[in-house]
Amino acid sequence: MGTRFTRVGSPGFFSVVLLLLAPAVTFAGPAEEASAVIDRWVTVFNANDADAVVNLYAPDATLLGTISPILAEGPGPISAYFSSLRGSGTKVAMGERRTMALGESAVLTTGFYEFTRIQDGKPVPIPARFTFVVAKRGGDWLLVHHHSSQRPKPPQ
Repeated sequence: MGTRFTRVGSPGFFSVVLLLLAPAVTFAGPAEEASAVIDRWVTVFNANDADAVVNLYAPDATLLGTISPILAEGPGPISAYFSSLRGSGTKVAMGERRTMALGESAVLTTGFYEFTRIQDGKPVPIPARFTFVVAKRGGDWLLVHHHSSQRPKPPQ
């Protein structure tokens, strides 16, 4: 048995080269698709685009906001909660987070983020923790539940 070589000009050679040079096709699963929604939430929040933030929530979504005493349900109350975001300069930085697919159409993500508000011209950090539930509705992944609360200080 001899060694077999493929000539550079042969069709087999070009097929191998094309396979090696082609970008790998990857398909996102539920966790990756839901994480992309949360990443978009961070982007539009940091742009202070309250309308774009609200559009990431399902029509029947619930929100327990960091500074809200009520359970906001649906677009009206969620929009009211985020109305002060417009032009505020408030930012959020995502920290540690964990994502768990609950099935093919629902994902739970929990972790920490830090808001920075501008108060008297100075940045004020607000450490917080969150839980997002993202669900596939039709062909779209949307936030169906969001809970956020201030992060307690560690014990001393």
